[in-house]
Amino acid sequence: MIILAAVLRIVPHPWNFTPIGATALFSRRDVPRSPRRLSLSIIALFAGDLFVGFHRLIPVVYASFLLSVCIGTGLANRRGILRVGGAVFLGALQFFLVTNFAVWQFFGTYPHTPTGLAACYIAGLPFFGNAIAGDALYATLFFGTFALAEKFFPALSEPAGHLAH
Repeated sequence: MIILAAVLRIVPHPWNFTPIGATALFSRRDVPRSPRRLSLSIIALFAGDLFVGFHRLIPVVYASFLLSVCIGTGLANRRGILRVGGAVFLGALQFFLVTNFAVWQFFGTYPHTPTGLAACYIAGLPFFGNAIAGDALYATLFFGTFALAEKFFPALSEPAGHLAH
């Protein structure tokens, strides 16, 4: 999943239409109760950044994806369509709010006024739409594939650490 997420960040794609947000949400289900769950999306993000480049907002972007991992915690045991959809929306929304606020705060692109902040958020709306669409597509693939695999391999339904080795 890390390799797929990194590769899909590198190949041409619409802005913010990547699997990174969905990876962050899914990582809580995939690796419950493990510090590794925090690193899956960050490793994918970092691997992609090695190719697409780093920028001043990297710490903010990475922190935002860690928030998405926390949002994914609510999906650990109950993953219905509405819960996953809600998590996708919340993950994309917090990313939009956090990163656009950082753009407004740390770059001189918009005046540091309420009107400037509003203009920054309005300019970011197309990216927000792409993030929701990308997260929804990839979350459907990740969670759907895992749910299908659970049907064929019931042991996957067991909590991590309780699987036969």
